[in-house]
Amino acid sequence: MTAALESVLAEAGLRIDPAEFLKLVAEAAGRLSPATPDPADYFTAEQRDTLTGVGLDLTPRRPDEVDSRARAVAARAVLRDSALTVSAAAHAVGVDTSRIRHRLAAGRLAGWKDRGGWQLPAWQFAAAGVLPGLEVVLRAVPEDQPPLVVAAFMTTPQADLRISDRPATPRQWLLAGGDPGRVAAVAATLGTPA
Repeated sequence: MTAALESVLAEAGLRIDPAEFLKLVAEAAGRLSPATPDPADYFTAEQRDTLTGVGLDLTPRRPDEVDSRARAVAARAVLRDSALTVSAAAHAVGVDTSRIRHRLAAGRLAGWKDRGGWQLPAWQFAAAGVLPGLEVVLRAVPEDQPPLVVAAFMTTPQADLRISDRPATPRQWLLAGGDPGRVAAVAATLGTPA
């Protein structure tokens, strides 16, 4: 198992000890809902009737079904492991650590506090510093959107953003010199029903 995990981590470009990675996965899994939640328990009887009336299935997951939370746990572990500290971000951008903290406070960089220190997702950095147009995009992201949602958005191809007639991720779009306003327009809709 360790050799296989080491291989997967190396292929993904994640420089972490497999035991430490598994520890991150265990921590992320511990923050999830109960292992076998009954979706109906989260709603009143009236809400359950309404939801089942429009076709939603509120039955608990069967033992043979894949746990849908596994993808979220893995994504969260990768996001956390690949995040930069304030010092690492300052080095990458070529500024003092106080400038990074100022940008975080002003919403010009994304990050979260973890174990007493700031963690900054790696997707927002480029070889030449900060991702071009990042500030425009971050201003448009609704405040209630967690880092994992924003990371998934920034690294998932979007039909509205095309490079060479192929869907591009917002990160790719910005790196290619695309209009940050187009990314911001899509980012502003995060968390709203399609």
